[in-house]
Amino acid sequence: MAVRRVEQIMGLPISVDLRDGDAALADRAFAWLREADERFSPFKPDSEVSRLDRGELTREELTPDLVEVLSLCDWYEQSTGGAFTAQVPGRGLDPCAVVKGWAVQRAADLLREGGATTFCVNAGGDVVTAGEPEPGKPWRVGVRHPDLADQLSVVLGVRDGAVATSALYERGQHILDGRTGQPVTGILSVTVFSDDLAIADTTATAAFALGREGIEWAAAQEDCEVFIVDEDRRVHSSPGLPVHVC
Repeated sequence: MAVRRVEQIMGLPISVDLRDGDAALADRAFAWLREADERFSPFKPDSEVSRLDRGELTREELTPDLVEVLSLCDWYEQSTGGAFTAQVPGRGLDPCAVVKGWAVQRAADLLREGGATTFCVNAGGDVVTAGEPEPGKPWRVGVRHPDLADQLSVVLGVRDGAVATSALYERGQHILDGRTGQPVTGILSVTVFSDDLAIADTTATAAFALGREGIEWAAAQEDCEVFIVDEDRRVHSSPGLPVHVC
C-alpha cells in the first residue's frame, strides 16, 4: 500500500512517500521525528539540549542519542578547524546542523526496519531514498539553481542514498564561519550525496561554513560526492555524482 504524508516538524515540511508500507509505519517515522524535535531543539526550553546548555545536565547524564549527536558536532568542528560549530554566537549550544539529517536518517532506518524497501523521505529538500519508484528508474532529486528559483542546477538519480544541500536561497546568510562569527562568502550552494543523510547534511553545512576552502575539503570526505556552485557561478562536481540523464 502506498502512503504519502507531509507534516511540519523542526520548522520545515517533512514528507514521506512510502510505496510499500502502511499508515502505521509512516506514523512511527513521524512520531520519531516529533520526539527528536522535542528532545534536541535548542528553541524548546525543556529539551535535553537546552537543559545541557543551562548547566542542568552534565555530559555523563546525557542520553546515548545526544552523545552521538554531539560527537558528530565535535568531529566536524575539529575537521574544519572550527568553521563548523555547534556553539553558535549569541545562541549557545545549537546542534541543529547535525540533528536534522541525523533524525531524518533514523526515520528512514525505522521504515526499513518495518519492512519498507521503496520510499523517499524529504526534509525541506534534504532527501533519503530507498529502492526504485518504477522498475529500472531511480528517485530523481532536483537541486535548485542558486539564483533562479524556477530552475534546477542538476538532477540526481538516487537509489538507496541521501542528498543534502546547504545554500543561501532558503534562509539567506544563516550559516556563519565559526572561526570569525561572520557570514560565509565565496560559495553559493553545496550539495552532497552520500549513503547516510547525517553525513550528507552535516558535510554540506560544514563545507559551506568553510567558504571556498570547503570545495576541496568536501570533495576529500570519504563516501561523499559533491556538487558545489561558488560565488563566481563556477560548478565543482565530483566524478562519482549520480547525475540523472533524462
